[in-house]
Amino acid sequence: MQKIILITGATSGFGKAIAEKFASEKWNCIITGRRSEKLNELAKTLKENYGVAILPLVFDVQNREAVFANLCNLPAEWQAIDVVVNNAGLALGRDSFENANLSDWETMIDTNVKGVMYTTKAVLPYLTERKKGHIINIGSTAGKEVYKEGNAYCASKHAVDALSKAMRIDLLPHQIKVTVIHPGAAETEFSMVRFKGDEGKAAMVYDGYHALQASDIADIAYYTANLPAHVCINDLVVTCLAQANSFYLHK
Repeated sequence: MQKIILITGATSGFGKAIAEKFASEKWNCIITGRRSEKLNELAKTLKENYGVAILPLVFDVQNREAVFANLCNLPAEWQAIDVVVNNAGLALGRDSFENANLSDWETMIDTNVKGVMYTTKAVLPYLTERKKGHIINIGSTAGKEVYKEGNAYCASKHAVDALSKAMRIDLLPHQIKVTVIHPGAAETEFSMVRFKGDEGKAAMVYDGYHALQASDIADIAYYTANLPAHVCINDLVVTCLAQANSFYLHK
C-alpha cells in the first residue's frame, strides 16, 4: 500500500521540492497552497512524471475555517496520512522593531505559528486513530538565535521550535513522531517574499556563497521520514558550509 504525505505550502520552495521528492519515491501526496494555478500545475506534473495519486487543496493556512473545512473532511482513501509536513511559512520585511509593519507581523504569526497549529490539529485525529504517523515542522535557524531586525519572524520560528517540543511530549502516548528541521540560508522565493519583490535585495542575500537548495531540505525530510519505526530525529539544524548559525556567514 502506497504511503501518503500531506505538505502545506507546496507551490514553491521547500514544499514543492518535498512533494517532488516523495512523489518520485512513489508516495501519494496531498498538497496545499494559496495559488491554485501553481498548485494544480504541480499536481499535474507529479501525476505525469511519477504515476502517483495527488490531491491538491487550495486554501490559506492562516484561515482557520478553510483549514478545518478542507482537512477534516478528506475522502476516505486519503485519511491514512503517514507524514504531515508543516512547511507553509514566510518572512515579511527586515526592519527594526520600532519601524516594523504591524500587518507584516500579523501575517507571519498567523502563517508561521497559527498555520502549524491549525493544520496539525485538523489532521491529528487521522494519526491518533491509527497510533502512528510523523509530523515534520519546518523551522529556521531564526528559531535558534534572534538576529538584528528579525523580531517577529524570529519569534514565530522560536514558536515553531517550542510547538514541536510540546507536540513531541503530548503525542508520545499516540506513538507519533515529531521532527523539526531548521534550515539556514536557502535559495528559494524566501527573500523575494521578504523584500516584497525587490530582486536586487533578494539577490544580495545569496551573493558570494553556495546557499542551501530546496532539494537539500527535501532529501533531509525524506530521510527522517524513512527511519525505522522506533527511531525519531527530534531536532535538526541545517546550514550550508558557508554558514555557522544565524549570525555568521562567510562570503
